[in-house]
Amino acid sequence: MADLAVWFEASGAIAGAGGVTYAKHKAPRVYWAAVGLPMTWGRFALSYRNTMDVCGLTVQPSGLRAFMSRRVARHEVRPVAPKIRRVRGTSTGLRVTLRLPAGLEPADLAAASERLRHAWGVHSVHVIAKKPGYVELRMTGHDLLRRVQMPKKTAPRDLVVPVALRDDGTAYVRDYREIPHALALGANQSGKSMYQRNLIKGLAQLPVALVGMDCKRGVEQYRYAPRLSALATNPDDAASLVDVLVAEMEDRFDLLAKHGVSDLWELPEDLRPAPIVVLVDEIAELFLISSKKDEERRERIVTGLIRLAQLSRAVGIYLEICGQRFGSELGKGATMLRAQLTGRVVHRVNDKQTAEMGLNDVAPESVPAACTIPADRPGQAVAADASGGWGRIRTPYTPVDETVAACREFAHLIPDLPALAPFRPAVSAPGPSIPPMPTTAPAFP
Repeated sequence: MADLAVWFEASGAIAGAGGVTYAKHKAPRVYWAAVGLPMTWGRFALSYRNTMDVCGLTVQPSGLRAFMSRRVARHEVRPVAPKIRRVRGTSTGLRVTLRLPAGLEPADLAAASERLRHAWGVHSVHVIAKKPGYVELRMTGHDLLRRVQMPKKTAPRDLVVPVALRDDGTAYVRDYREIPHALALGANQSGKSMYQRNLIKGLAQLPVALVGMDCKRGVEQYRYAPRLSALATNPDDAASLVDVLVAEMEDRFDLLAKHGVSDLWELPEDLRPAPIVVLVDEIAELFLISSKKDEERRERIVTGLIRLAQLSRAVGIYLEICGQRFGSELGKGATMLRAQLTGRVVHRVNDKQTAEMGLNDVAPESVPAACTIPADRPGQAVAADASGGWGRIRTPYTPVDETVAACREFAHLIPDLPALAPFRPAVSAPGPSIPPMPTTAPAFP
C-alpha cells in the first residue's frame, strides 16, 4: 500500500507539472492567473525597494525627513523610492500605481523599463503617466500579441473605433475627433488590408458616411458597397470625387460661418451634417501617372487631398490613407500631404526607408521596432502619433464575410448626402459563399 501511495503521489506531481507546462504555452491566461500572477506579485513585493535603488529610481530624502529618520526613528537615512499607491492584478498582467517623489519624472521610469522587466520576470513593463506626480506600471505576463484577444466591452461609439490590441493589453482605437487623419503603411501580406477591414467593420456601425477610393478596380472595397456612400474605382472617378468632397467641405464652412461657430460639433444636432470618413486603399494609384496628359488629373487629386487634410477636420471630414510606400518619389505634394496625417500605423515593411517615411517625423525611436516585425506575425504594427508616443499593436483576424455582413446589416445608417449620390456604388444581391482556395502562406492567427 505504501508503494502504491508513493506511485500515486509521483503520478500526480508529474501530471500537475505537465498541466502547468501545457497551460504556459497553450493557455497563457490560465497559467498567468494560476501561477504567474501570485509569483510575480510576491517577487515584486519582496524586491521593490532594492530594485528601485539599483535601477537609479530613488532620490535623496528632504532635510526634514532625514532629520526625523536620524533623531526620531533612530535609523540610517535611506534614499526615497516612488511610493506604491495601488497594486491590481489583471487577466494579462499586473498594474501598479506609483506616487513619484520630487526629482523623478515618468521618463526616468520609462528609460528603466527593460531593467524592471528583467528584475520582476515579466514580458514587458509600460509606464503610463496618469496625472502630475502619478504613474502606472503596466506589466504583462506573456506576449499578448501572439494570440490577439480584444478586451471585453470594446464597441464602436461616437467616432471612436477599436481596431487592434496594444501590447500592454488595452485596445488601440481610432478616435477621429482626437486624431482626424491617419496613414497606414505596410508591405504585401503584412496585414494592412486586415487593419482596414476591421476599421470598416467598426465604422459601419456608426452614423457616418464612408467614402472609398480603390483604384484597383474596386477589388478591395467594392465588397463593402452596401455601406459605402461613394466609391471611386479608377483615377478619373477619384479626381471627380475629390472635387465633390472639397466642394462639400466649403459648403460646410459656409454653414459654420452662418451660425457663428468654428467646429462641426458646435452646431445643433438637427443642423449638423454627418461626418465623412474617406478610405484610400492605395495612395500611390492616385499619384502615379503613365503619360503627360494625366498630369492635370494628378494635380487635381493631390491638391484636393492636401486641402482636405489641412482644413476638413473642423467640418467633420476625415482621411484614412493606406499604401505600401509614401515618399517624395511619388511626386510633388506627397510629403506635404503626409505631414498632415497625424496618426501613423506601420506594418511589416520591405526596407528601413519605408518605416522612416511613416515614423521618423513623429517618433524616430520607433523605427527599429517597425523594421523587426517578423513575417509570421501578419497584422502586427507600430502605431504612433504626433505626440511622440508609440507602441506595438496587432489587428485581430476578421473574416471578409463578417465585415460584409456588418455592412449589409447597418446599410440603413448611410446618411443622406446628395453631393455623394452620383458616386453611390450599385449593390448586388448576396451570392453563395465561395470556399477559399488552399494556400501555403502562414495563417493569420
